[in-house]
Amino acid sequence: MKINGYQTVKSLEEAYNLLNENKQNAIVAGGAWMRLSSKVIETAIDLSGLELDQIVETKDAFEIGAMATLRQVEKQEGLKNLYNGVLSKALSKIMGVPIRNVATIGGSIIGKYSFSDVLTPLLVMNVELEFYKKGKISLEDFLVSKDRSKDVLVKVIIKKEEAKAYFHKMQKTGLDFAVVNVAISKKADTFKIAVGARPSLVKFALEAMAFVNDAKEVTEEVILETALIAGKELKFGTNSKASEEYRRNIAMAYIKRGLREVIK
Repeated sequence: MKINGYQTVKSLEEAYNLLNENKQNAIVAGGAWMRLSSKVIETAIDLSGLELDQIVETKDAFEIGAMATLRQVEKQEGLKNLYNGVLSKALSKIMGVPIRNVATIGGSIIGKYSFSDVLTPLLVMNVELEFYKKGKISLEDFLVSKDRSKDVLVKVIIKKEEAKAYFHKMQKTGLDFAVVNVAISKKADTFKIAVGARPSLVKFALEAMAFVNDAKEVTEEVILETALIAGKELKFGTNSKASEEYRRNIAMAYIKRGLREVIK
């Protein structure tokens, strides 16, 4: 990554206008993941003066400022109890503490990184993103959107729900990116299943979700068939970390484990 200029902004309006002034201008949050790219940034926009690093608990949700670090989110006590702490547990496995003290929740979402261990657990929760101009949009809609217009992410809103969740990632070492990751949630009788680092962007296993959600009872046979359907419907790929077949088999194994976990 190469940065030609740097500017700290004093308002969201200033940030938005500067962001759209040049297609090569970009907001740099923690920069932990962006630095891995080879892109050239004309002007790096610093939001650190806008107090977007706060985490506020309301009656119905947790509102996380886009500049809050992954470590802040990981250690927030209320979030440790939401979806039986799945987000905190997932974040605790990302690299080391120094990285989590730098990487932000907003930067981890906006980049739509295929290796993300942030997006996968968030996708099985009830999450909205609030942008400066576009307003609120669900995380699911954001991830599938082809809209390339630039906006400033202000906060991440996680709705409070009575639900259980599971997350697991396969990695070669404790400080490595995921080979594949899986998240599952169960709210009442409704399941969500998401698989990321395939090595493409996280995605719902929609056919598998439809199957398990239509089942009158989630038996071991239903669990096995759900995992098989997910393995067939999702596309997996090969890269230097793992083969397509290995990723598919690992994902299916953890889908089975996750379903067993959330129905306990």
